[in-house]
Amino acid sequence: MNIHFIQHVPFESLGALENWVHKPGNKVTSTRLYEDTKLPFVELFDVLIVLGGPMSVHDEDRYRFLVAEKVLIKRALEKGKKVIGICLGAQLIAEVMGGHVSLNTEQEIGWFPVNLSEAALNHPCFQGLNTSIDAFHWHGEFFSIPEHCTPIGNSDACPTQGFIWKNQALALQFHLEITAQGIDGLIRNCPEDLNDGTHVQDSTQLLRPDLIEKTNSLLVKIVDRFIAL
Repeated sequence: MNIHFIQHVPFESLGALENWVHKPGNKVTSTRLYEDTKLPFVELFDVLIVLGGPMSVHDEDRYRFLVAEKVLIKRALEKGKKVIGICLGAQLIAEVMGGHVSLNTEQEIGWFPVNLSEAALNHPCFQGLNTSIDAFHWHGEFFSIPEHCTPIGNSDACPTQGFIWKNQALALQFHLEITAQGIDGLIRNCPEDLNDGTHVQDSTQLLRPDLIEKTNSLLVKIVDRFIAL
C-alpha cells in the first residue's frame, strides 16, 4: 500500500500512526509543508493522511500551500483514494466537500468525551465501541457535515467531531493519534491557546499516559477497519 502524509508543522506529527504507516509492505512518502510545499501526483498513493496544524483553512493568503493542498485532497477523493484527516486535516476535507469551517463558540483543549452518533455506532469503523470515547482536543474551529456523510458524533463544546464519506474519507476533529511528545509540542508552541475557557484544561492536566495509550490503540483499530472497507 502506498501512503502519503502531509504534515503542516513539526510538532503535529503522525504520532501513534507512525508505526501503522511503516508496517512491512507499505511504501511511505511525505510532504512536510514547513520545509517543502511540493505535493505528489495523486496517482502515486493509495492513502492520503492530512495531519493537524495551528493555521485555519481560511489562511490561504498567509499559507499559500493550502490552495494546492485542497486541490490534491479533492483530486484524491475524485480518484477513489482513501483520505484520512485529523483536526486541520479534517477541516480541509470538510471544506473541499462543501462543508463550512467556522469559529466554534469556544475553544476545546484537553481530554473530553466524544459522544458517538447512532449512525457512527452502526458503521463498521465504530461498531462495537462504547457510545462515548475519551479523546484529546486542541481546536477553536469546527466544520459543518458535508452532504451524504455519516456524522461521527459531538462533544459538549463542539456540535461536530467528524464524519465518514463512502468508506473513502475519514475526518476526525479530535486527536486519537496524540502522544506525550505531541502534547508537549502543542503546549510549547501554542501557549496562547491555554486560556481560561470552560473547555480549556490547564497544561498540568493534559499529560495522561493512561488515556494516550487507550486512544492510540483505538485509532489503529478504527483506521484498520476504514482501510479494509
